[in-house]
Amino acid sequence: MSFRPSLAALAIVSVLVTPLAALAESAPVTVKVNMARILRINAPASTIIIGNPAIADAAIQDPQTLVLTGKSYGQTNLIVLDSQGNPIADTMIEVVQDQAGLVTVYLGERRTSMACEPVCQPIMMLGDDATFTSQTIASASAVAGAAN
Repeated sequence: MSFRPSLAALAIVSVLVTPLAALAESAPVTVKVNMARILRINAPASTIIIGNPAIADAAIQDPQTLVLTGKSYGQTNLIVLDSQGNPIADTMIEVVQDQAGLVTVYLGERRTSMACEPVCQPIMMLGDDATFTSQTIASASAVAGAAN
């Protein structure tokens, strides 16, 4: 007696195996620090889990649209579950810095960051000097207060 699987059985096995293999082989999703990125998924999401919420955050915009926000440099993972708790996606997230127009100034141990396109303006980056960061926040608050 020979074993011959039915087409329906093969289709079920194919549906169960293909998504897991595709998720395991996917390249990391990149997002710039302090920026957001839209992610579209093929099935409705009910729950999202971020491995390290200090690195990235995610929110469900609508059942098939996620908003991913880079919070700090590094890598973490994103898991998306459907309403039954089944995994829809499990992928790596890489938060990177946009290098275009960025100038880093070192004064001894103190570091400051400037965005220089088209004119240099102070910006706050992780690792900048605390005094510089405080002054930048105070300056931005004063400008916002004057506009109101």
